[in-house]
Amino acid sequence: MVVDISYKGLAESAMKCITCKGRGHCGRPVCPILRRLEEISALPKIGNRMEGMSPPEVFVGRYGYPLVRAGPVIPLDEARTPSMLGMDMGEIIAARSQMVRSETKIGIKEAQSPGKLLEACQQIAMSSAPVGTEVFFFKPPQGNLQFDGVLSPSGPSGELKNMEITTNPLIPRKVDEIVEDSDVVASVALAELYSSGIGMDHISRMLSLGLLGRKRKLVPTRWSITASDDMIGKELKEAVLDKTQVNDYYLFSGEDLGNHFEILLLPRPFSFELIEIWMPRSVWTEDGFIGGDREDARPKIGYSGLAGGYYAARLAALEHLALLGRQAAVLAVREISEAYYAPLGVWVVREVARKAMSSLPMHLGSLPEAMAEMQRRIKTPASQWRKSVQLLEKPVQRSLMEFQMGLPIPGKP
Repeated sequence: MVVDISYKGLAESAMKCITCKGRGHCGRPVCPILRRLEEISALPKIGNRMEGMSPPEVFVGRYGYPLVRAGPVIPLDEARTPSMLGMDMGEIIAARSQMVRSETKIGIKEAQSPGKLLEACQQIAMSSAPVGTEVFFFKPPQGNLQFDGVLSPSGPSGELKNMEITTNPLIPRKVDEIVEDSDVVASVALAELYSSGIGMDHISRMLSLGLLGRKRKLVPTRWSITASDDMIGKELKEAVLDKTQVNDYYLFSGEDLGNHFEILLLPRPFSFELIEIWMPRSVWTEDGFIGGDREDARPKIGYSGLAGGYYAARLAALEHLALLGRQAAVLAVREISEAYYAPLGVWVVREVARKAMSSLPMHLGSLPEAMAEMQRRIKTPASQWRKSVQLLEKPVQRSLMEFQMGLPIPGKP
């Protein structure tokens, strides 16, 4: 879903914003419309030529598929391109507003025999470090800060005329090997890259630019992000299913950028459930929304109704279980507050869930005790979100500690 915060879009969907004009009637801490105007008005004039260090980042659009728009992303201000981890909402929006997207039309099958422009984009996608890039536009890029539920925000965009790479890309040996091997299917290629320490952003870039698999083609960036999280998650899930179950209950907690995670490991065969609580006045809703999705040891059927966030959160949980060498049922609750006033992309879900899973967990001896502690940490009343949880409806295997203490099985008299 793309958030249309142009005045035309607002007139059609939210008259409140027009009458409010940033005076805070909606209760949000920062008006996203004013933030957009402030950042765009602060942009320097952009000409027909730009030169800078691509993060590295290459965007592949989805409109017009199979003829898509693709090109490198370059910052106007190199001083504002650090990792978004550790930055606050305002800093991220300010930095991303300075990211200029260059675009040219490319057929998705051109990845099999790339021309000069696509080959240069592929070199950027393979790099693990920023790449010096010079681009020429037919017309100066137009300012337009774009928000999206999957992608990171981006700034102006322009039609790409020509481009040159001005520094040598830093390409890891494993990346080079996988790209050269066209006999490896995409899922295996992703798994090998991941096990070699290649990051998820790097992997999804390569998948997007048609550098992986046997039948190589360009994949829109929004699709490649979720596909990467999903495929790596499936590989980890298969490994975890052979492991011994955890013995007790472990509650993990983490918060950043208006997103709060409570993740509970239960002593049961693997299953995963994500409950999303969008609090009133958070980015997508005025009145609040609660939804959920889940899976067990069997392959998940269909695309999640929670979109890319489901696969990102599942990946974080499975990474921890794989590192632990155990399997468990996982109940993850994501609570999104009004502090998350603009969508920053699905990477937020993955990284905040990872932050939670890297925290020191609370070790609890029973399910009632674990649920009581989880409910204490979540602002939304349990009466509103517990009814969305289905994982707890299944029969529960008591832990050794519960058995020794003679505690009752939850859900039974």
